[in-house]
Amino acid sequence: MFENVKWLFFDVGSTLINEEKAYEHRIRDMAEAVNEPFEKIYEIAMNFYKQNKKGDLETAKLLGLPKPIWHREDEVLYEDAKTCLEKLRDEQFPRKKYKIGVIANQSLGTKERLAQHGIMQYIDLVVASAEEGVAKPDKRIFEIALERGKCKPSDAVMIGDRIDNDIIPANLLGMHTIWIKQGFGKYWNISQDIEKADLVVNSLMELCDIL
Repeated sequence: MFENVKWLFFDVGSTLINEEKAYEHRIRDMAEAVNEPFEKIYEIAMNFYKQNKKGDLETAKLLGLPKPIWHREDEVLYEDAKTCLEKLRDEQFPRKKYKIGVIANQSLGTKERLAQHGIMQYIDLVVASAEEGVAKPDKRIFEIALERGKCKPSDAVMIGDRIDNDIIPANLLGMHTIWIKQGFGKYWNISQDIEKADLVVNSLMELCDIL
Protein backbone atom coordinates (compact mmCIF):
# COMPACT_ATOMS: atom_id res chain seq x y z
CA MET A 1 0.00 0.00 0.00
CA PHE A 2 2.80 2.44 0.86
CA GLU A 3 5.39 1.34 -1.70
CA ASN A 4 5.48 4.71 -3.52
CA VAL A 5 5.07 6.91 -0.47
CA LYS A 6 7.54 9.79 -0.28
CA TRP A 7 5.98 12.00 2.38
CA LEU A 8 4.49 11.30 5.79
CA PHE A 9 2.37 14.19 7.05
CA PHE A 10 1.55 14.28 10.75
CA ASP A 11 -1.02 16.20 12.73
CA VAL A 12 0.36 17.72 15.95
CA GLY A 13 -2.19 17.66 18.78
CA SER A 14 -2.91 14.16 20.14
CA THR A 15 -0.68 12.77 17.38
CA LEU A 16 2.85 13.95 18.17
CA ILE A 17 1.94 16.01 21.23
CA ASN A 18 0.06 14.53 24.19
CA GLU A 19 -2.72 16.95 25.12
CA GLU A 20 -4.32 14.86 27.86
CA LYS A 21 -3.34 17.17 30.72
CA ALA A 22 -4.28 20.27 28.75
CA TYR A 23 -7.78 18.93 28.08
CA GLU A 24 -8.14 17.88 31.71
CA HIS A 25 -7.11 21.39 32.79
CA ARG A 26 -9.67 22.94 30.43
CA ILE A 27 -12.47 20.71 31.72
CA ARG A 28 -11.43 21.39 35.33
CA ASP A 29 -11.63 25.12 34.64
CA MET A 30 -15.19 24.68 33.35
CA ALA A 31 -16.17 22.59 36.36
CA GLU A 32 -14.87 25.24 38.72
CA ALA A 33 -16.63 27.99 36.76
CA VAL A 34 -20.04 26.35 37.31
CA ASN A 35 -19.19 24.94 40.75
CA GLU A 36 -19.70 21.32 39.72
CA PRO A 37 -17.52 18.24 40.29
CA PHE A 38 -14.82 17.65 37.69
CA GLU A 39 -16.07 14.09 37.15
CA LYS A 40 -19.55 15.30 36.21
CA ILE A 41 -18.30 17.81 33.63
CA TYR A 42 -15.80 15.30 32.26
CA GLU A 43 -18.61 12.79 31.72
CA ILE A 44 -20.64 15.39 29.84
CA ALA A 45 -17.67 16.12 27.58
CA MET A 46 -17.05 12.41 27.01
CA ASN A 47 -20.65 11.91 25.91
CA PHE A 48 -20.21 14.61 23.29
CA TYR A 49 -16.95 13.07 22.04
CA LYS A 50 -18.70 9.72 21.64
CA GLN A 51 -21.25 11.51 19.44
CA ASN A 52 -18.42 12.64 17.12
CA LYS A 53 -18.52 16.17 18.54
CA LYS A 54 -15.83 18.40 20.06
CA GLY A 55 -16.65 17.52 23.62
CA ASP A 56 -14.93 20.31 25.51
CA LEU A 57 -16.33 23.08 23.32
CA GLU A 58 -19.83 21.59 23.22
CA THR A 59 -19.76 21.30 27.00
CA ALA A 60 -18.79 24.96 27.31
CA LYS A 61 -21.76 25.91 25.13
CA LEU A 62 -24.08 23.73 27.17
CA LEU A 63 -22.91 25.37 30.38
CA GLY A 64 -23.19 28.86 28.93
CA LEU A 65 -19.47 29.48 29.21
CA PRO A 66 -17.16 31.30 26.77
CA LYS A 67 -14.57 29.25 24.90
CA PRO A 68 -12.30 27.97 27.68
CA ILE A 69 -8.61 28.83 27.84
CA TRP A 70 -6.19 26.32 26.36
CA HIS A 71 -3.25 25.63 28.68
CA ARG A 72 -0.44 25.02 26.22
CA GLU A 73 2.01 24.67 29.09
CA ASP A 74 0.40 21.28 29.84
CA GLU A 75 1.31 19.86 26.44
CA VAL A 76 4.05 17.21 26.41
CA LEU A 77 5.66 15.14 23.68
CA TYR A 78 4.41 11.56 23.44
CA GLU A 79 7.13 9.33 24.88
CA ASP A 80 7.61 7.45 21.61
CA ALA A 81 7.39 10.46 19.27
CA LYS A 82 11.08 11.30 19.05
CA THR A 83 12.15 7.69 18.59
CA CYS A 84 9.51 7.15 15.93
CA LEU A 85 10.43 10.23 13.89
CA GLU A 86 14.13 9.44 14.20
CA LYS A 87 13.56 5.93 12.83
CA LEU A 88 11.38 7.14 9.97
CA ARG A 89 14.05 9.61 8.88
CA ASP A 90 16.99 7.19 9.29
CA GLU A 91 18.59 6.19 6.00
CA GLN A 92 19.33 2.81 7.58
CA PHE A 93 15.63 2.24 8.29
CA PRO A 94 14.71 -1.20 6.83
CA ARG A 95 12.76 0.12 3.86
CA LYS A 96 13.35 3.76 3.05
CA LYS A 97 13.88 7.27 4.30
CA TYR A 98 10.74 9.37 4.27
CA LYS A 99 10.26 13.09 4.08
CA ILE A 100 8.28 14.18 7.13
CA GLY A 101 5.81 17.04 7.22
CA VAL A 102 3.23 18.54 9.53
CA ILE A 103 -0.29 19.65 8.61
CA ALA A 104 -1.94 21.05 11.69
CA ASN A 105 -4.44 23.49 13.14
CA GLN A 106 -2.19 25.41 15.47
CA SER A 107 -1.68 28.92 16.77
CA LEU A 108 1.31 30.97 15.63
CA GLY A 109 4.75 29.54 16.35
CA THR A 110 4.31 25.85 15.52
CA LYS A 111 7.89 25.41 14.30
CA GLU A 112 9.27 27.01 17.46
CA ARG A 113 7.14 24.77 19.71
CA LEU A 114 8.19 21.65 17.83
CA ALA A 115 11.80 22.76 18.24
CA GLN A 116 11.25 23.22 21.98
CA HIS A 117 9.90 19.67 22.12
CA GLY A 118 13.10 18.50 20.42
CA ILE A 119 11.66 17.10 17.19
CA MET A 120 11.93 19.88 14.61
CA GLN A 121 15.20 18.44 13.33
CA TYR A 122 13.26 15.45 11.97
CA ILE A 123 10.64 17.54 10.17
CA ASP A 124 11.11 18.87 6.64
CA LEU A 125 7.95 20.95 6.24
CA VAL A 126 5.44 22.59 8.59
CA VAL A 127 2.11 23.83 7.29
CA ALA A 128 0.05 25.27 10.13
CA SER A 129 -3.32 27.02 10.05
CA ALA A 130 -2.34 30.25 11.81
CA GLU A 131 0.43 31.02 9.32
CA GLU A 132 -1.51 29.87 6.25
CA GLY A 133 -4.86 31.48 7.05
CA VAL A 134 -6.72 28.24 6.31
CA ALA A 135 -7.53 25.38 8.66
CA LYS A 136 -8.39 21.71 8.49
CA PRO A 137 -10.69 20.21 7.32
CA ASP A 138 -10.40 22.69 4.40
CA LYS A 139 -8.63 20.79 1.64
CA ARG A 140 -6.57 23.86 0.75
CA ILE A 141 -4.22 23.38 3.70
CA PHE A 142 -3.47 19.85 2.47
CA GLU A 143 -2.97 21.11 -1.07
CA ILE A 144 -0.51 23.74 0.19
CA ALA A 145 1.53 21.01 1.91
CA LEU A 146 1.51 18.75 -1.14
CA GLU A 147 2.52 21.60 -3.43
CA ARG A 148 5.40 22.66 -1.22
CA GLY A 149 6.54 19.07 -0.90
CA LYS A 150 6.26 18.62 -4.67
CA CYS A 151 4.27 15.50 -3.92
CA LYS A 152 1.25 13.86 -5.51
CA PRO A 153 -1.58 12.91 -3.11
CA SER A 154 -1.03 9.22 -3.92
CA ASP A 155 2.59 9.51 -2.75
CA ALA A 156 1.66 10.94 0.65
CA VAL A 157 0.22 9.64 3.92
CA MET A 158 -1.78 11.74 6.38
CA ILE A 159 -1.44 10.57 9.98
CA GLY A 160 -3.76 12.01 12.59
CA ASP A 161 -6.13 11.42 15.49
CA ARG A 162 -9.13 13.25 14.06
CA ILE A 163 -11.43 11.57 11.55
CA ASP A 164 -13.12 14.87 10.66
CA ASN A 165 -9.99 17.02 10.37
CA ASP A 166 -7.39 14.52 9.19
CA ILE A 167 -8.81 11.38 7.62
CA ILE A 168 -11.84 12.60 5.66
CA PRO A 169 -10.19 15.51 3.80
CA ALA A 170 -7.06 13.47 3.06
CA ASN A 171 -9.21 10.62 1.74
CA LEU A 172 -11.10 13.05 -0.49
CA LEU A 173 -7.81 14.26 -1.98
CA GLY A 174 -6.57 10.74 -2.68
CA MET A 175 -3.89 10.62 0.02
CA HIS A 176 -3.21 7.49 2.04
CA THR A 177 -4.46 7.78 5.61
CA ILE A 178 -3.56 6.38 9.02
CA TRP A 179 -5.80 6.98 12.03
CA ILE A 180 -3.81 7.03 15.26
CA LYS A 181 -6.23 6.38 18.10
CA GLN A 182 -4.89 8.76 20.70
CA GLY A 183 -6.64 11.48 22.67
CA PHE A 184 -10.39 12.02 22.48
CA GLY A 185 -10.34 11.35 18.74
CA LYS A 186 -10.17 7.62 19.45
CA TYR A 187 -13.85 7.68 20.46
CA TRP A 188 -15.05 8.62 16.98
CA ASN A 189 -17.71 6.26 15.66
CA ILE A 190 -17.12 5.33 12.02
CA SER A 191 -20.35 5.35 10.02
CA GLN A 192 -19.32 6.16 6.42
CA ASP A 193 -16.72 4.79 4.02
CA ILE A 194 -15.11 8.23 3.64
CA GLU A 195 -14.32 8.14 7.37
CA LYS A 196 -12.31 4.94 7.10
CA ALA A 197 -8.53 5.21 7.18
CA ASP A 198 -6.30 2.83 5.24
CA LEU A 199 -4.76 1.73 8.53
CA VAL A 200 -5.54 2.18 12.21
CA VAL A 201 -2.84 2.22 14.90
CA ASN A 202 -2.83 2.85 18.64
CA SER A 203 0.60 4.44 19.04
CA LEU A 204 3.47 6.03 17.14
CA MET A 205 5.72 3.02 17.65
CA GLU A 206 3.06 0.77 16.17
CA LEU A 207 3.09 3.13 13.20
CA CYS A 208 6.87 2.72 12.87
CA ASP A 209 6.56 -1.06 12.89
CA ILE A 210 4.13 -0.87 9.96
CA LEU A 211 6.02 1.68 7.88
